[in-house]
Amino acid sequence: MNDVISAAWGEATQTVQEIQRRICAAASRLEADAQFVVDDWESPGANGAIKGRGSTRVIAGGSVFEKGGVNTSVASGTKLPPSLVAQRPELEGCGFVVAGVSVVIHPLNPYAPTAHCNYRYFEARTAEGQTAAWWFGGGADLTPYYPLLEDVRHFHDAQRRACDKHDPAFYPAFKAWCDEYFYLKHRKETRGVGGIFYDYLDSGGFGESANRTPFALPKSFSELLAFSSDAAQAFVDGYFPLVERHAHEPYGQREREFQLLRRGRYVEFNLIYDRGTIFGLQSGGRVESILMSLPALVRWAYDERPEPGSREAELASYLVPRDWFATDPFAS
Repeated sequence: MNDVISAAWGEATQTVQEIQRRICAAASRLEADAQFVVDDWESPGANGAIKGRGSTRVIAGGSVFEKGGVNTSVASGTKLPPSLVAQRPELEGCGFVVAGVSVVIHPLNPYAPTAHCNYRYFEARTAEGQTAAWWFGGGADLTPYYPLLEDVRHFHDAQRRACDKHDPAFYPAFKAWCDEYFYLKHRKETRGVGGIFYDYLDSGGFGESANRTPFALPKSFSELLAFSSDAAQAFVDGYFPLVERHAHEPYGQREREFQLLRRGRYVEFNLIYDRGTIFGLQSGGRVESILMSLPALVRWAYDERPEPGSREAELASYLVPRDWFATDPFAS
């Protein structure tokens, strides 16, 4: 498979590296007791594994962040994994190149939410090295344990403003898609309070969302790359103020136990449903980087349920898709 670096792939690579620097800087400003450990890696692509390079940056054991990772990957492969072929069967037999950044942050304090984002550029290529298709994908979502409506609105407002800058149809479509995607079917609940999610966003102005209905205007590669950068800045603006607000609130063993229990739901989603995890494992990616998203500590308990009327019980009302900007989002 021809893995020559196209102009688009090169620009996308620079963008994801800049996003990584931005997010690491924002996290480092809040954490005085830990630093990011930088693991720059290369994979030769032997024995069917993908060929590429990247930088895995992990922060752990801090007073603010128990574990967090901000990873970039620039890679190529000779064969699309089955999970992607199932979504895009017309590309069967193609190889691929990809440039992406993936972020998962687990704060120590139970009152500070976990959050995730990723932004990627993908090209499917024929055996002769011709581009068969290209698209952008990504998004961000928030997973609180003790949610506050004002926090949820702050996070969503940052996402909405970034979307509206590029297309007023983006936020409602990508918000709905996020609610649908980050859903634990076996638990019948969303992973958290959502955000935005999109995939297969290309020059036709299409996404997989809404039966591939075109958005307001077709988008060029440059416009969609700029959207990825703005969406990443929205993650910085929408998430880290919440960490700063809650990272040093007092908490006890009860809150910590509930946080660890709920982290189990996060693990379940990532190992059962997450597209990035499945793609990485099926394509022979770097396991340490792929499983970076898992929290340092977690617990499962048999049929443990919060006391009715408790702060822990309040979470359930947030784990249903809602219009967070409605006058009373809990009215229905």
